[in-house]
Amino acid sequence: MFPQRLDAPQAYDIAKAMMDGFNRHYRLFRSESARAKHRFETADWHGQQRAQRERIEFYDLRVKECTRRLEKEFAAQDLPMAVWQQVKLHYIGQLVNHFQPELAETFFNSVTTKILHRTHFHNDFIFVRPVVSTEYIENEDAGARPTYRAYYPAQQTLPEALRHMVEDFGLLRAFEDLPRDLDGVYQVIVGQGMLSKLRSNFQIQVLSSLFYRNKAAYLVAKVINGYAQLPLVLPLLHGPRGGLVIDAVLTGEDDVQALFSFARAYFMVDMEIPSAYVQFLRSLMPGKPRAELYTALGLAKQGKTLFYRDFLHHLRYSSDKFRMAPGIKGMVMLVFDLPSFPYVFKLIKDYYPPQKDTTREQVKGKYQLVKQHDRVGRMADTMEYSLVAFPRERFEDALIAEIEKFAPSQLEISDRDGDGRTEVIIRHLYIERRMVPLNLYLQEALDAGPLDERAQAQLAHSVIEYGNAIKDLVAANIFPGDMLWKNFGVTRHGKVVFYDYDEIEYLTDCNFRELPTPRNEEDEMSGEIWYAVGPRDVFPQSFAPFLLGHPAVREVFLQHHADLLDPAFWQAYQQRIRQGYVHDVFPYERERRLAWNVPAPSVVLNADSP
Repeated sequence: MFPQRLDAPQAYDIAKAMMDGFNRHYRLFRSESARAKHRFETADWHGQQRAQRERIEFYDLRVKECTRRLEKEFAAQDLPMAVWQQVKLHYIGQLVNHFQPELAETFFNSVTTKILHRTHFHNDFIFVRPVVSTEYIENEDAGARPTYRAYYPAQQTLPEALRHMVEDFGLLRAFEDLPRDLDGVYQVIVGQGMLSKLRSNFQIQVLSSLFYRNKAAYLVAKVINGYAQLPLVLPLLHGPRGGLVIDAVLTGEDDVQALFSFARAYFMVDMEIPSAYVQFLRSLMPGKPRAELYTALGLAKQGKTLFYRDFLHHLRYSSDKFRMAPGIKGMVMLVFDLPSFPYVFKLIKDYYPPQKDTTREQVKGKYQLVKQHDRVGRMADTMEYSLVAFPRERFEDALIAEIEKFAPSQLEISDRDGDGRTEVIIRHLYIERRMVPLNLYLQEALDAGPLDERAQAQLAHSVIEYGNAIKDLVAANIFPGDMLWKNFGVTRHGKVVFYDYDEIEYLTDCNFRELPTPRNEEDEMSGEIWYAVGPRDVFPQSFAPFLLGHPAVREVFLQHHADLLDPAFWQAYQQRIRQGYVHDVFPYERERRLAWNVPAPSVVLNADSP
């Protein structure tokens, strides 16, 4: 119950200190995001990647700063719970007219849960439920930049409107041939049939900030013609002659969904009112959860907050039980799921077999590396949680036994409130999108047999996409380590994504070698490795026996990806990356690119990376 009076003298000062901490965080976050424009204009690709990595750390740093301040100035850990209730009420008062109230609520939760015991993680003390609406937030100050700009082609011409849309961003680097590019955009829009019957309110709405990621900037808009709406995203790149080019035209929901995929790095976007950006993006992708959109915009903590609220809602309105996830059990991670929920839960085991020479901290380091790295659409993002409480009755007994056997340090079963409701507490876990394990997807096709055309297409797709995924990872300076089929998954769009991170390495840290030639017949027949192997040595020729045992799989793989078995392939990428080259891996299909930007087939990296 909330207190009836606000009589604790320090409660307001604590709430003010917490709001100051959040405002400092978002000011720094937004400033770093805004600097992405300059890095794009100057082709500072390494600086862009570095900023994307470092910005991820901003939130936790500010939470630690705020927590230390509260402990130093207010002895926060010793305050009565009645004071903390009043702190929340004072904080709510400061959310009125705030431009990022939902983010400020999450920041409050992050700081408070560092101080209070988990028994107080409920709505009296933290924001389990939001209290401020994010609808229709606007900055009405004179000169404030709106969330989006509207252009009316009926008042000019569509080509003129398109030109103003691009030029209004004030990019300092010139375009190579903007009229040519805009004509290509115009032809695509005309081809979509949006101009057949122009309504009086025909307009194009364009978000006021470009979306920066790696070597690209994205203009995000939608065409509105009466009741019809068409997403319109224009990727801007540096062209071969040094000027800017509009590389592609994305007009389908699937194209935009892929751009905001959970398997890609976060965008740099200068947003004053992030909830308005999310609302705009949801109009382009109605099926995309708000949690994933906040995360894609670099606001991962807000994504976690919304995900957890959705998860609690799902638990309330479902009755199935958590179980061990289908597929081959991992040696390092224990994976379980809820059949009705499209995510999996992964916790690090306490014990590993001898061949897995690793530690809990090393595994956590690998997951953090993936979060900070460019995932190029081929590594699943994860949400990391601590002290997660689940109802005990929703767990299968076999799953509890599995956790007790392999990860007892991560499990606590308790009656938190003494009310007879037993909870399972998982001390640390990762949550990620559920996918069909690639080995099961591939085996399904093999079991159907060679006469089933659909199965054969599935087999070919599995193998080709698997090789494409590895090549995209290589271009991003990632060596997967354990390349077995079971460590990859297939998304609902048919994309193959890697999700087992305990053995990943930077490509440039590996030593790719030719398999030594046997010295004699005894070496050739030996079941043991007879040559010296260093800790980072990799022998690509040795992949084949583990991956290509089935003739049908081998045939497709050798047709499309035989180069993966050649050390020279890996060494060539290493050399270019060490020289500072940043490879292009495009988040859209080849056919979406404007014709003059598509290189000759001989330089295509793979089917998904034109």
